[in-house]
Amino acid sequence: MTAQPFPRLALGIATLTLGALAMGASVLFVRQADVGPFASAFWRVGLALPVLAAWAALAEGRRAFRPDRASLLAGGFFAGDLIFWHLAILGTTVANATVLATTSPVWITAFAVLVLRQKVSRAGWTGLGLCGLGALALVGRSWQFDPAHLPGDAAGLVTALFFAGYFLALSRARLTRSAAAATLVSTAATTVILFGVALLAELNLWPASAGGVAALVALALVAQVGGQGLMAVGLALVPPAFGALVFFLEVVSAAVLGAVLLHEPIGALQAVGGLLILTGLVVARPRQAEGRALPRSRPDPAAEGAATAQDRPPDRPSSRGH
Repeated sequence: MTAQPFPRLALGIATLTLGALAMGASVLFVRQADVGPFASAFWRVGLALPVLAAWAALAEGRRAFRPDRASLLAGGFFAGDLIFWHLAILGTTVANATVLATTSPVWITAFAVLVLRQKVSRAGWTGLGLCGLGALALVGRSWQFDPAHLPGDAAGLVTALFFAGYFLALSRARLTRSAAAATLVSTAATTVILFGVALLAELNLWPASAGGVAALVALALVAQVGGQGLMAVGLALVPPAFGALVFFLEVVSAAVLGAVLLHEPIGALQAVGGLLILTGLVVARPRQAEGRALPRSRPDPAAEGAATAQDRPPDRPSSRGH
């Protein structure tokens, strides 16, 4: 592997962390949006497009609007991620859906090892295990097995696979596209797919109040522009296997914000879960000599500085940004 300079790693970790926290905040806005789950998912990506288009135009000019296969594929995977997340919420408990959806780092790591031929250190595997245990602790006793919930449980597992596909496709897109262009093209593809799904699945696409409109705008700006944009920036700076672990922080973010703003207290077991995830990230963090097995992406014309958002809360429904 090529050497990975420490400032590059530090910037990548910080960027992915902020992105994960922004995506985890989506539960707050979904709670206030007076539309159905598929409609909120559509508005999340649709309302983000003008901002992403402006960012991409500044970063690359007209070239940013050219579709590329990897970004389009990422958009398709992200649409599947959101669709199956909501199917999981409807078909099983939120805790079950969360546990299964947070297995995406396992699939990303497996792909990195088996297909990309990356080496994962013992510390990396240990960190993955700690993060997984932390996610289980965060949902605590709410997780349960019930044969009646098997279709919903299966949807939760499919959600994890779709998010893994999205993560890896976006990583591939970042080899040749700026963060702004990759985020714009993938979000546009997601919007087209979710518009069709929302038309078929929802009785009403339009929010009924000014508060609902404000919540959807905030969802688009924070979760999609902020979370997904920051994720696209960070993916060019850290190894994919570690980058995937950072998104366990979505669960932590949702739990903390739910406690502070929605008056849903964090119990001792949940606190332990959060600490396990943080410990896992510290243990698995890339060292200065570690790097990506994939070629480096070209420098971002926007200097990676224009920050841009399955949401996967521990015990409550959300539009998951993942």
